[in-house]
Amino acid sequence: MTAAPRRERVVLTPEHVELRLVPAGLASRFLALLVDAGVILAFTGLLSLLLARLPWGIGQALAITLGFVMTWAYHLWFEVRRQGRTWGKRLLGLRVVDGHGLPLTWQQSLARNAVRALDFLPVFYGAGAAACLLDRERRRLGDLLADTVVVQEGRARPLSAAALGRPRQFNSLRTRRVLRLIRHRIGLGEREFLLALCLRADALEESARYDLMEEVGAAYRAKLGIDDPHLSGESLVRDLTAILFSDEGLAPQPQRA
Repeated sequence: MTAAPRRERVVLTPEHVELRLVPAGLASRFLALLVDAGVILAFTGLLSLLLARLPWGIGQALAITLGFVMTWAYHLWFEVRRQGRTWGKRLLGLRVVDGHGLPLTWQQSLARNAVRALDFLPVFYGAGAAACLLDRERRRLGDLLADTVVVQEGRARPLSAAALGRPRQFNSLRTRRVLRLIRHRIGLGEREFLLALCLRADALEESARYDLMEEVGAAYRAKLGIDDPHLSGESLVRDLTAILFSDEGLAPQPQRA
C-alpha cells in the first residue's frame, strides 16, 4: 500500500495568527502506542499480583475489570487533562489536538477512544494503520470521527516569524461600505450582546469560545457582506464591537440635502 503524501494543516487562531499543525508520522505514533501499552500492561500486571491472594474467581474478575477501566481512564485523562500527551506521546514528542489546534474535549476523547477497538482490527491496529496511510493528515478512524489530529510537539509554528509582530495592514471592517452597513443594520440590542460576549469570552472554555465566536462571526459575515478569509470569527467579533463603541460606529450618517 502506497502512503498518501503527508499534509500540514493550517489553522487561524483567535489572535489572527496562522499556525501549521504538522501531523505525526506512523512510526512515531506506533512507538508511542507501544510505550502506552507497556505502561497499561505493567499496571494491570501489578494489580493481578496484588489481587492474587483473593479467591481465584474474584481476584481474576477484579483484575480484568480494573484493567479495562485503566485502559479507558489512561487515554481519557491524559488526552483531556494533560494537554493531549500520554506518557508515550510525551516521550516521542507528540500531542493530540482537535481539528482547530485546540485542546480535546471529553466528548472528542470519548469518541476517538470508542473507535479504538475498530482501529485495532484485524490485529494490533491494522485498520488504524491503513487509515493513517491513506489519510494525508495521518489520522486513524478514531481521529476522523472525533475531528482530532496527532501532531509533532513544538512543530505548530507561525507561517512567518515576522508576521507575529506585524499588525494587520488592512482592516476589512473599516471600509466605507461596511461602516455604513454597521450603522444601519446593527441595533442597540445587538451592540449590547456583542459587548457582553467580548467581556465574557475569556471565561469560556477554549473550544466553546472558538465555536461560539465562529458562529457569531459567520452570522455577521453574511449580514455585512464581509469576504475576508484571513479574518477569524473572534477577530471579526472583537473588531466589530470596537467599531460599534467608537466614534466610527456611533457617528450618525450625514443627511442628504
